[in-house]
Amino acid sequence: MATLSQYLFVMGALLLSFAFVLGVAHTALLAAGRRAVAASGMSLATVGTTAGDVTSRSGGLPPLAGVATLAGIGHGLTWASFLLMAGSLLVRAVIVERGPWGNMYEFSIAFAVGILGGYLFLQRRYPIRSIAFLPLGVALFLVGYASTLPATIEPLVPALDNPPLLTVHVAMAMIAYGVLAVSFAAAIGYLLQGEADRFDWLPGHKVLDEVAYRSVVIGFPIFATMLILGSYWASIAWGRYWGWDPKETSALVTWLIYALYLHMRSRKDWAGRPSALILVIGFGAVLFTYFGNLFFSGLHAYSGL
Repeated sequence: MATLSQYLFVMGALLLSFAFVLGVAHTALLAAGRRAVAASGMSLATVGTTAGDVTSRSGGLPPLAGVATLAGIGHGLTWASFLLMAGSLLVRAVIVERGPWGNMYEFSIAFAVGILGGYLFLQRRYPIRSIAFLPLGVALFLVGYASTLPATIEPLVPALDNPPLLTVHVAMAMIAYGVLAVSFAAAIGYLLQGEADRFDWLPGHKVLDEVAYRSVVIGFPIFATMLILGSYWASIAWGRYWGWDPKETSALVTWLIYALYLHMRSRKDWAGRPSALILVIGFGAVLFTYFGNLFFSGLHAYSGL
């Protein structure tokens, strides 16, 4: 079964790489097509849009031809990659009889699956396929990193040997990190777009702001739940609820950054670009929290490496 888990992971990673390339190509062709429309003097309403993907009604705009089809193929590959890597984790969970995230190899895959799941969930409601390459790129980076790590199944270190808490606590992190990655992508899109909507091939700034906000509204309480469960677990494993361990501290700082975002977004003078910048910093803090235990000593300094 371990071989099956590896096979599903490799196939999912391969499809994710194709989906990322198609995402980049889709965005590039979409931008080129929009520029062609603007140069021709034809209104965008004549060309038409569907869920953020441009389709040509005139038949005379080659740059736009097939863009929607390309986006559809990339979207299908994203779904296939998500299902394959989720299946890989499920098979591994059956083998280890716990949540399959006891080391950096397992959690890197879980992090990538969380990002894909967060993107696919929000994409159903918002037209954000033109920025799909951003969350897919982060997920592909994590998958590439996981491929460099040992995939062997080893016994849990003593501090982690609590399968119920490991399963729930790290699952909360996987979901929160994944959804917050989408807020990062939306924030990058917002910073490029600006309130003047500089690029008509990107979603409007209001859509991007809404996607970023909804992502944080979903991820923020899940992140808080992760912190609470982690504190409870620490009391069991180490005899204290909080010890200012580097990973604990960075997780708390990350949560406070997103709390600051939710507060500042409601203020007129901080809405828009300043709030988007906070989200970029916030996701940087997420990545620091994730990778920090590789560089700093502490009770969380285990990775299976």
